[in-house]
Formats: sequence, structure tokens, C-alpha cells
Amino acid sequence: MTLHIHIWDLPTRIFHWSLALSVGAALATGWVGGNWMVWHGRLGLAIAGLLAFRLAWGVLGSTYVRFGQVLHLPRSLPAYLRGEWHGGGHNPLGWLSVLAMLAALGLQVASGLVANDDIAFTGPLYRLVDSDTSARLTSLHRQGLWLVVALVVLHLAALLFYRLVHGENLVEAMLHGKRRVPADKPVKPAKGGSLPALVVALAFAAGTIWAANGSWIPAPPAPVQSAPSW
Repeated sequence: MTLHIHIWDLPTRIFHWSLALSVGAALATGWVGGNWMVWHGRLGLAIAGLLAFRLAWGVLGSTYVRFGQVLHLPRSLPAYLRGEWHGGGHNPLGWLSVLAMLAALGLQVASGLVANDDIAFTGPLYRLVDSDTSARLTSLHRQGLWLVVALVVLHLAALLFYRLVHGENLVEAMLHGKRRVPADKPVKPAKGGSLPALVVALAFAAGTIWAANGSWIPAPPAPVQSAPSW
């Protein structure tokens, strides 16, 4: 006998699917290049806001999205590998995957904000660094693409594994927020994630997007035109 327990709160589910769509679109627009780089930059800002929201929600959100879960990894990971772990939310390997994805996307966003393509596109914070630093971070941004792709493929493989081996549809769980757990190993439903906490997390995300778009950087002075010599 199994029970369906509420695990994922609505803000987490909206974040998850928004991030998946944004990352997919950013990969596509960055690959195509050209005029699509304008949208690539906009998607980068959206991802920056989403990551900021997730960081805030990892502190203020409901039970199974809080980063406090990570503190138990030194004990829970060996138990999971021995087949002795049970609980709600991400399993220990799942948490490692989450941390890896957040770190990889964070590096991509940070490097993309100061990147340039030597043609027409520059990141919104490009003026904060010198040209050599921008060039190095642009190269890192291009290489980091493959790390993100690898993590996405690994994530999809894990979903397929759970579907085929454990018979659990994690995609469906991230749609309605409930997971199937054994009745003899009860899991407490998620708690927390109040409306005031959501407002704070959204404000943090909005502030991050504003800071990342570079609108606060003073415009460079206009070049001085010398008077004609005649």
C-alpha cells in the first residue's frame, strides 16, 4: 500500500518548469547565435532571477526544498547507497544533482553577464571588466555550455531510471506536487513556505535581475570631438 504525500510546493514547481524552459531556450538561442543573441541575453537575465529565487526559497521555502537538507548528506548519502535511506523530496544523489546544476548555471550566468562575441553582443555588465577578463570569461561561458548539457542529460536519465526501475513518475510529481511513498515508511507532508516568505524571495529575484541588467551602470562619456583645423 502506498500514500500520496504533498512534497513540492507550488512556487517550487513553477520555478522548476520555468527554469527548464529558460535553460532549454537559452541553449538553443546561444547555439544559433546571430540575432537570437538578444533573446539569449534576456533568457540569461531570467535564469539569474530564477536562481536568486531558488537560493532565497531554499532558506524560506517549505520542508523539502530547504538547503538545510544538504547538511544531512554526510550521513544520508552512505545510507542511501546501502539502500537504507527513505524520505520525501530529493534523495541524497538528487540533492547533489541539484547543487551541481545550480552551481553550473550560476557560473554560466556570471560569465555571460560580462561576455562578448567580438561582433555585436556584449553582456549587460561587460563594462565592469577589462577586455582580457571578458575574453577569458567568454571562453569559460562557451565551454560551460557542455557541462550544463551533460547535467541536463544526466537529469533526464535519472527520470527515465526512476520511471522504468522504480515505477515512479517524477515528472508527474513535479506537476501536482505529490509523491508516492510506502505506507509502512510514512513521510511527513511539506510545511512552510508562507506568503510573506514568497514575497521576500520574489523581491530578491527582482533585485537580482535589476542588478544583472546593468541599467545602474553610468553610460560612458561621449567622445570629445576636436574642432576642425581650418
